[in-house]
Amino acid sequence: MTFLDLLPIVIGVIATSILAGIMAGLLGVGGGIVLVPVLFWILSLTDFPPELTMHMAVATSLATIIFTSVSSARAHAKRGGVDTQLLKLWAPGLVLGALSGGLAAKYIQAEGLKLVFGTIALFVSINMATPKTLVISTHLPRSRAVNVVISYVVGGFSSLMGIGGGTLSVPILSAFSFEIRRAVGTASAFGILIAIPAVVGFVVSGFGIPNRPPFSLGFVNIPAALLILPFTVGFAPVGAALAHKLDGKWIKRVFALFLAITALRMLSSALS
Repeated sequence: MTFLDLLPIVIGVIATSILAGIMAGLLGVGGGIVLVPVLFWILSLTDFPPELTMHMAVATSLATIIFTSVSSARAHAKRGGVDTQLLKLWAPGLVLGALSGGLAAKYIQAEGLKLVFGTIALFVSINMATPKTLVISTHLPRSRAVNVVISYVVGGFSSLMGIGGGTLSVPILSAFSFEIRRAVGTASAFGILIAIPAVVGFVVSGFGIPNRPPFSLGFVNIPAALLILPFTVGFAPVGAALAHKLDGKWIKRVFALFLAITALRMLSSALS
């Protein structure tokens, strides 16, 4: 590929990274919900091995989420939007679940990853788009064990989808009557706890896999991550500021719209 061939791809990645950063701060999702499908489609336009495309997109997205989530969480914490007690309660399950997902990814085919991503994202978007979202209780479960199970599932599936914790945890917390801004702010911190062990899992499971691009660490492509990071990290505080200014119902609607578009595109790709 010549420089002129690469230029549209680079511009597309930068534009997507800016949007991902804003979405990370606005919705607490880490940006992966935007990055994964775009990275997948960009790799699909090249001669990249299709059996590795989804794995590389997911792992590289997770690597950027580590730093994007730090930026987003700091911005939310300054506004009192991070629930530290919940963070401590869910941390063990999130970490173990994310590590399990990263290590298991090696044994899941690309189509399986796309189906996981698309199916979960579609159900979440439908729930978030309804005028009155599902409410299970007025408070979180009292049992620590139940909270560990919930957070383990969130960490595991978030790892396999290449996303921060917000995509799954925000709807779950909303179902337990968590105020939406506090759910988003705390979810942005979940992204750190999910992304680090998940990346470790994807690095370990990707070692020795043939046909990976140059400068890859396991399934993580370092140049792609370095291109994305300045923009996601830089624009996450912009999204966080918007989250504390906008009406909560509009945050949910934006969240639902992006999830639905992403889910349908990913399912279409997996089933075609």
